[in-house]
Amino acid sequence: MSLERSDVEKIAHLARLAVSDDELEAVTSDLSNILNLVEQMETADTEGVEPMAHPLHMTQRLREDEATEQDQRNLFQSLAPLTDEGLYLVPRVIE
Repeated sequence: MSLERSDVEKIAHLARLAVSDDELEAVTSDLSNILNLVEQMETADTEGVEPMAHPLHMTQRLREDEATEQDQRNLFQSLAPLTDEGLYLVPRVIE
């Protein structure tokens, strides 16, 4: 599929991209090449190919879920201007 210069100008306008006249021919060519590649990829036989989220079947190595810092809740609560039963109180924002 080949794009015309006017098509690229419309696309650039809709995408709010500033494409100068000097760049317009190169952008038109590049976009046409991308669309041609997509057309070629659409002709590939994908019958029986399962979709996958990642090309490698690997599992993520996870670390143990354990606390790495001391509990400083009481310290932080004592520094807060207002607290009530362990909750931070803030001024009302919406009337």
